[in-house]
Amino acid sequence: MARTVMEEARQGRVTDEIRAYAKAEGVAPEKLRRRIAEGRAVLIRNVSHPSEKLVAIGAGLATKVNVNLGTSGEVVDLDAELKKVEVANRWGDTLMDLSVGGDLDSIRREVVRASKLPVGTVPIYQVFIESFAKRGGGAYFTEEDLLKTVEKHLKDGVAFMTIHAAVTRDLALKVLRSERVIPVVSRGGDMVIGWMLHNKSENPYLKNWDYLLELFAQYDAVISIGDALRPGAIADAHDEFHVAELVEAARLAKRAVKKGVQVMIEGPGHVPLNDIIWSIKLEKRLTGGVPYYVLGPLPTDVAAPYDHIASAVGAALAAAAGADLLCYITPAEHLAIPTVEQVEEGVKAYRVAAHIGDIVKLGKRASRWDREVSTYRGKLQWREMISRLIDPEAAWRVYTQYGTPKTNACTMCGGYCPMMWAMQQAKAVE
Repeated sequence: MARTVMEEARQGRVTDEIRAYAKAEGVAPEKLRRRIAEGRAVLIRNVSHPSEKLVAIGAGLATKVNVNLGTSGEVVDLDAELKKVEVANRWGDTLMDLSVGGDLDSIRREVVRASKLPVGTVPIYQVFIESFAKRGGGAYFTEEDLLKTVEKHLKDGVAFMTIHAAVTRDLALKVLRSERVIPVVSRGGDMVIGWMLHNKSENPYLKNWDYLLELFAQYDAVISIGDALRPGAIADAHDEFHVAELVEAARLAKRAVKKGVQVMIEGPGHVPLNDIIWSIKLEKRLTGGVPYYVLGPLPTDVAAPYDHIASAVGAALAAAAGADLLCYITPAEHLAIPTVEQVEEGVKAYRVAAHIGDIVKLGKRASRWDREVSTYRGKLQWREMISRLIDPEAAWRVYTQYGTPKTNACTMCGGYCPMMWAMQQAKAVE
């Protein structure tokens, strides 16, 4: 079996992939190699797919954005999902197919085929749904069914997967007997918990963790340890169940790194703004710096249908504190499956949030872009300035929404533009 990218990095090898990605990020190839070797960065791709479908995530790298898409039990429209893939290709860094309706195998393969990005999945969805259809109950699947489904996803080119291995049966029993506002908000986590309770057995992912490590090493894919007990309400943030699962996830992540398997950890869900920074630092401290894939964080429960805005606030703070991959939220979050347009709104908000965080996290490497834009803005060089914005097309539409301005300024200040006056005054004093 070929060595994994982590094993090669530990042998001191700077592969072509590492070298090319380091150049794109503006970091030294040796630094990226060392971070991958230590488990503080991951290179997400699947060995059976083209090298352009890869992204590096972790310490010293730009904050990345994940786009979720997929069918539901209520709405199955593959054409719409493929249009969402096009949006992800333009704005995202990774995407996840979270489909639970329709022909799941066919949908996943079409998404992987259409994606220019590494694709992730949540395999428990498929095994649970197929068990329900074939056996009359979602919790009737076997451990072998689950492991075969994981391998099927890997064979189809899936590059990373959410594996809810850190929720134990004891923890599940306790949370269901607790006074939590929302006991379980994770769809995949609830499926795993349902299986444990029905079968009176420990988490099948946890029981088979060593086998999963061998499987992911074979395909050199990335395990993303899911957060089944992430808080779905800010009142539940960092309670004993949230923290206990994170501690177990840290243990599992360290075992993966020791075995040379790339791994991330997911979290933290709904978290008050003042808790976000130390939440990120807690994960980094517990895991030794394993990449953190953050869902949100959403610092309020009342913002729908503006959760993409509210969560972008939390995401920017999380990125500044060291979060590595931001899982976007759309305006439809908590209300409906998102439309193509809502997917685009969500990922644009997170693209902005990621850059805001990087200004703090990466310093001049990120803020150089801002300085360039501001230089052109100060000189009222509109075309040059707008062409360098995050969304030039949308910016140009706004700039010309009342027609071409009559002065060299925009239609907000017109002839009273302070930058235009400053340039005239500068000439006068030369």
